[in-house]
Amino acid sequence: MTVASKICGVKRPADIDCAASGGARYVGFVFYARSPRNLTPDQAGELAAATPAGITTVALFVDPDDAALDAVLSRGRIDLFQLHGSESPERIADIKRRTGVRVMKAIKISDAEDFAAATPYFDVADQLLFDAKAPATMEGAMPGGNAVSFDWSLLAGRSWPCPWMLSGGLNPGNVAEAIRVSGAPAVDVSSGVESAPGVKDPVRIKAFLRAVSA
Repeated sequence: MTVASKICGVKRPADIDCAASGGARYVGFVFYARSPRNLTPDQAGELAAATPAGITTVALFVDPDDAALDAVLSRGRIDLFQLHGSESPERIADIKRRTGVRVMKAIKISDAEDFAAATPYFDVADQLLFDAKAPATMEGAMPGGNAVSFDWSLLAGRSWPCPWMLSGGLNPGNVAEAIRVSGAPAVDVSSGVESAPGVKDPVRIKAFLRAVSA
């Protein structure tokens, strides 16, 4: 099985080059003010222009309004929206209808019961992202990129009606085990390949992509 990789929270053309040369299939641009990976639409447009054809450009939002989506789309190529907020199935359908862009919905997981939250999105989301739910006691927790994971065995043997991706606390040292345990066909990393919050490390990116391909 060939496992796809997404490097999320890129901020520099060098991050794109490193991800592309290592075989990443997706790169992610973050639009969330509290995140150290936050971009402006203009910055994202420059990064999108530097992304080779064949690599999916992903724009991560949290409960965006139409103006926010349109501002990013007007600056450059966006192939997929990644939605990390409380967006309803109806809102996702509306976004797809307005923009023509595919949507990946993030589902926050801490235990088996949390998977039920994915069901309403089966008929509308193009992809699902299973991410770790931040602990209630975690100070300053964000909708994603918290460097926490969940029990990957909760995914073992499950099937879904649309493509899915695993996220949450992945890094070069644990991603191979995460794939083995969960059966994930795709994995998403952000903080796990950084030297500091929001600063991608080319050595860690390459190590992560090597571990996935192996």
